[in-house]
Amino acid sequence: MNTLTIATRQSPLALWQAYFVKDELQKLYPKLDIHLLELVTKGDKILDTPLAKIGGKGLFVKELETALLSGKADIAVHSLKDVPMVLPDGLIIGAYLDRHSPFDAFVSNHFHHLDELPQGAKVGTSSLRRECQLRAYRPDLQIISLRGNVGTRLGKLDNGDYDAIILAQSGLERLELHERIRHSLSIGMCLPAVGQGTLAIECRDDGIKEFIRPLNHKISELQAITERAMNHALDGGCQVPIAGFAQLDKGVLSLEGRVGTSNGRTLLKVTNQTDVTDNATQNTQNAQRLGKTVAIELLNQGADSILRALYQRQDR
Repeated sequence: MNTLTIATRQSPLALWQAYFVKDELQKLYPKLDIHLLELVTKGDKILDTPLAKIGGKGLFVKELETALLSGKADIAVHSLKDVPMVLPDGLIIGAYLDRHSPFDAFVSNHFHHLDELPQGAKVGTSSLRRECQLRAYRPDLQIISLRGNVGTRLGKLDNGDYDAIILAQSGLERLELHERIRHSLSIGMCLPAVGQGTLAIECRDDGIKEFIRPLNHKISELQAITERAMNHALDGGCQVPIAGFAQLDKGVLSLEGRVGTSNGRTLLKVTNQTDVTDNATQNTQNAQRLGKTVAIELLNQGADSILRALYQRQDR
């Protein structure tokens, strides 16, 4: 290849991610001419409505995928947590990059920790996953919808609209906003979203996948496969109260999954694990099986009724 076009959203964070991938590819292929195709997605246009009410699947990726399928772009760079569990025919995830911080960050101008917030404090987030876990941990808090890019959300905090907001730590770190992070929310307090902190490169299922494969990080890929297998078995999108976090330690791959009601009164939790071997194909199969197993256990605990009720409300 002599030239390559990267499809990306226009937000500062999305552009950072696209330029990051561009730089990594440039290291591999110094003579490659790389261009960015900046696009606006449905999720970028509708900012006055909670994401869950306008459909959580594909809100930030559909236009980029259209560019891939039409040949206008060769690859698309996504935050993996925004990527639907089922991709359009002809498209695949060609590489999972080394995962950055998967955790959520507590951001406030007046309080150093979530536990310091006074009764009834206003906390902003756009995520039902965060909302249900925060309500389970602190039922007294006012959880208020917060949309927009990172800069917009921080601006609303600085304007006094919220006492604190919750953002993905990886996004703040990528934009060199480390000083805005008061603390990382512990896993016990708020389990991350499926794929959070991982950049994914989507491409056509053709020769381009071998071209970008050197950027793939095997451990991050295994974590992603596990978490996404769980989410897929739950028929979950990126804007549902589902959390999943896989960890690899000393040859053991573990996964915790959670499903909760938005009011925080019910929060189901399941943890399971599997061994990792030297056989890559077997590891992939075990990861997929682990994700499905955790999903089935959550469904047996009542996750199906929680999610069904949520989808019925969103369809109204």
